[in-house]
Amino acid sequence: MCACRGTAGFAHVSCLAEQAKILVAEAEENNLDDKPFNERWVRWLNCSLCEQRYHGVVWCALGWACWKTYLGRPEWDWARRGAMSVLGNALFDVERYEDALSVQEAELSMARRLDASEEHILVVRSNLASTYEVLGRDEEALVLRRDVHSRRVNRDGEEHTTTLIAANNYALSLMHLQRYQEAKSLLRRTLPVARRVLGDDDETTLRLRWYFAGGVVEDPASTLDDLREAVATLVEIERTARRVLGGAHPTTTGIEHRLRLARAALRARETLSGKS
Repeated sequence: MCACRGTAGFAHVSCLAEQAKILVAEAEENNLDDKPFNERWVRWLNCSLCEQRYHGVVWCALGWACWKTYLGRPEWDWARRGAMSVLGNALFDVERYEDALSVQEAELSMARRLDASEEHILVVRSNLASTYEVLGRDEEALVLRRDVHSRRVNRDGEEHTTTLIAANNYALSLMHLQRYQEAKSLLRRTLPVARRVLGDDDETTLRLRWYFAGGVVEDPASTLDDLREAVATLVEIERTARRVLGGAHPTTTGIEHRLRLARAALRARETLSGKS
């Protein structure tokens, strides 16, 4: 459930949890600053060898372990709030969307009650928007994602990773509501920035290109040449995702699924064009 290969890809989940607990405890004991503390906290999220984010059942198991570790702390404690975020995202990753929604709504309510930082609230609202979307609450998701993207641009600048991710999410919401021209316009502005700042192998860049190609395939106004270009893009990024992230990663499997749909759409359009 990460990018490790061969025998390096096996570990006890309990050992991963214990490693994260020890590292965070040491950081708290030594009063480390935010950056070194966060580098230790991400052991709840990322593999220490390949540095890739866990996914699937491993992330879900670590999410529960993280929550159980810090549940007894006061609401204002950073680790308790962080554990709630880890759990909510982990539940979402294994498609337990209603459970994720309960956790995320509770997290947002707590963040507002405790006057949390704008950064924390933006992250929670973005996560909540993703859950709204998969539950069919597209309009609510769009409102949240539009606001998060606007605030990210003003707060972090157009080249920041958080802004690029927010643009990606905002475009996805537009596509869900079949507002393809708006989505593609946003992605056309964002993609060159992501490729320059993050590089073509970065997961955010891959997702931006994936969603843009998907928008082309779904848009009834796309031409035959547009569809061919979308298929070519998906073929290219599928190879990159498989090499960088591995064949089991959700981004890789998502691109593969979109590629199958794109090829089917292209064949249907070519057949129709030949008949006409």
